[in-house]
Amino acid sequence: MAEVWSDQEIDHIVADYFAMLTDELAGQPINKAARNRALQAVIDRSKGSIEFKHQNISAVLLGLGQPWIEGYKPAANFQNALVDGVLRWLEARPEWLAPDMLTEAALDAPDARGSLRIGPPPTVRNEPSPIDPAFMAAIGRKYDVAERDARNRALGKAGEECVLHHERRHLYAAGRDDLADKVRWTSVQDGDGFGFDIRSFETDGREKLIEVKTTNGWERTPFHISRNELAVADTRREEWCLMRLWNFARAPSAFTLRPPLSDHAQLTATSFLAELN
Repeated sequence: MAEVWSDQEIDHIVADYFAMLTDELAGQPINKAARNRALQAVIDRSKGSIEFKHQNISAVLLGLGQPWIEGYKPAANFQNALVDGVLRWLEARPEWLAPDMLTEAALDAPDARGSLRIGPPPTVRNEPSPIDPAFMAAIGRKYDVAERDARNRALGKAGEECVLHHERRHLYAAGRDDLADKVRWTSVQDGDGFGFDIRSFETDGREKLIEVKTTNGWERTPFHISRNELAVADTRREEWCLMRLWNFARAPSAFTLRPPLSDHAQLTATSFLAELN
């Protein structure tokens, strides 16, 4: 049974956790022992109890599609009030992890930001999950993590921008400057509704239509895909692909899914949800 903490205690430890996480994401060293001792004096909990609660917070953030402190391995078995406490902190700080956008002038630079680590989808790899994926998926559905990411337009545009630069750099590196110069940020330059965000090219000149989905969370964070996107994926199977960006705030990584999306049934429960409105 999860240890019961008061809302005041939860608010104290959640604030402490986010202070450490902010430093870690900025590349600053963290003195966990000193922070633990200081927190003990405030909330009168043991060292072990505080450490385990920090691990609980990591699990909550994992489920909510947020980055977490790498030194605190996610641990389940936490009270619902802890999720509420984390959400209180996040909702009071909408600027948390707001991505910086490049200027329009930087979009044409061959060496602009756009470094991505692209690997296989999570179901293809044999790496163990940090915590039960089904449990994390349940949290994602209950608190509608996909909808929260979808509403975060700044995050979405930053992810698209990253893919835009990645595609241009890839084509420049392949000696296809002619194609790199034609890569288009469709969702920004032409508007939404096309069923993809980036119009790029393969190195042999074939068209490549990329729908980008971005999260600060782990690779199995759920996301929405619209009816229109599904329709375009079906009619343009040879050209269309979905690029899923994850861990965006720390070290952007990605994997690609190609139609038919029904072939990725193992991912459906944990990594993408069809938006049916």
